[in-house]
Amino acid sequence: MRLFGQDKAIAAFTTARASGALHHAWLLTGPRGVGKALFADMASLRVLADAAGPPVGSDGIDTPEDHPIARLVAAGSHPDFRRLEREANDKGDLKRSIGIKQVRELGGLFGVAPSMSPWRAVVIDSIDDLEGPAANALLKMLEEPPPNSIFFLVSHAPGRLLPTIRSRCRRLDFGLIDADAMTSALQQALPELSGAERERLVPLAGGSVGKALAYAELDLAPLEEEALSILRTGDRDNSRRSKLASSLALKAAAPRYAAFLELAPALIAREARAMEGPARQRALDAYAKARETAVLGPRLSLDPAATTFQMGSILASVAGD
Repeated sequence: MRLFGQDKAIAAFTTARASGALHHAWLLTGPRGVGKALFADMASLRVLADAAGPPVGSDGIDTPEDHPIARLVAAGSHPDFRRLEREANDKGDLKRSIGIKQVRELGGLFGVAPSMSPWRAVVIDSIDDLEGPAANALLKMLEEPPPNSIFFLVSHAPGRLLPTIRSRCRRLDFGLIDADAMTSALQQALPELSGAERERLVPLAGGSVGKALAYAELDLAPLEEEALSILRTGDRDNSRRSKLASSLALKAAAPRYAAFLELAPALIAREARAMEGPARQRALDAYAKARETAVLGPRLSLDPAATTFQMGSILASVAGD
C-alpha cells in the first residue's frame, strides 16, 4: 500500500526521524479522506519495523508486506502496537465516541516492557471521537510519555481539541490531493474499475480519496447521468426532478442523498468551465445556490425530497429552464 499526494508530510516525518529527535506525539490534521489514517498506520509500522529489524533500509514510510513486523501488525497480533477507534455496540453499529476504557487499556501496553523492540506505537483514528474523560486520560499520557513511544493522532477538526493536547503534539498538515495523485491512488484502491470509471470519480471527489471510494461504493453513475441531463436540457414538466426527489427521500437512500448534495455543485462547476456568456453566468449563479443548498440541507435537517427537488431546479436553471 502506498500513500499518494502527501510527499511534504512524509518528508517532514522522515527528516525528523533522521535527525534523531523524533517527537513522541504527532497530530495529523486535514480534510477527511486525504490519507491521514493511512499515514499513521504506515509510519507507526515503519518505526516498529526498523526498530525490531531487519531495517527496511530505504527512505520514506513504506515497509514491505513480507517484513516480519508487517505480518504481525496486519494480523493484529503485534504486542507493541495499539489502534484506537470507535467500537461497535451490541447492534453492530459504531458507538458515538471512543470511551475512557479504551484509553485506559493503553496502560497495559505501557505497563510492561516492549516485546519486539524498544519502541511502542499508538494510532488513534480519530482523536476527534474521544469523549471528554478519554481525552483527559490521553492528556496524562502525552504529558508524561513513556520512553520510546510514539502517538499518531488523526484529527479532522483540530480546533475542537483540548489546547493542552494540541500543545503537546507536533502538527503535520495534510492537504487535498491533486488529480494525478488521485488517479494513482484510485488505481491502487479500485483496480477492478475501468480507467474511465476511475477518472469519473476524480473531479467529483474534490481531492479526497476517501470520498471517491465512498462514491464508488454508492454507484453514483445513474445519479450523475440524471443530474447532467437536467443540467443540460432542463426539466420543463418537473418530471425528472420529481422522480429524483422520490428516489432519494427514503431512509435507506440517505447515503446517496448526502452524496447527491455534494455531487450536484461539482457537476455544475465542471460544466461551467466549458461555457461562455449568459450560459456561464447562469452556471456560476447556480453553483452558488447549489453550494448553499448542499450545506443547509443537512445542517437544518430539511426534508430530503424537498431539498432534492430544489437542487434539481437549480440544475435546470443552468439550461435556462
